[in-house]
Amino acid sequence: MITVTRLDCADARVMIEGARAKAEEIGVPMCIAITDEGGNLIAFERMDGGKVTSSTIAIDKSFTASGAKKATHEYGAAAQPGAPAYGIGSAIGGRLMVVGGGLPVFVGGECVGGIGVSSGSPAQDTEVAQAGIDAFLATL
Repeated sequence: MITVTRLDCADARVMIEGARAKAEEIGVPMCIAITDEGGNLIAFERMDGGKVTSSTIAIDKSFTASGAKKATHEYGAAAQPGAPAYGIGSAIGGRLMVVGGGLPVFVGGECVGGIGVSSGSPAQDTEVAQAGIDAFLATL
């Protein structure tokens, strides 16, 4: 069994490369952020043409995914009026993201970090984030 206790810069570069490749494939320049298990930023890339406003969003998506150990789109469903987490998007100074594109990174059942992607639709952002995780997991 492979044990990874935390992501490092090399891991983050692999994830960014995998995410970038998928973003190029679908033709949407993205902002891509990688955080450690505590939500601290390890690496960030804004592809040429990535939306300037998406820089902060990508970082916050990664922060949310790694810190909460939950995909941001799951928060989106739970944050609707009448749902159990309604209003959570305003927590922690508005940093908790409830829009798809943030995914936790699990290795051996343990959350070791997160990836956040922004500039496309929530579905595109999530697809690109998953490609980054897949590239990383392929190296283990």
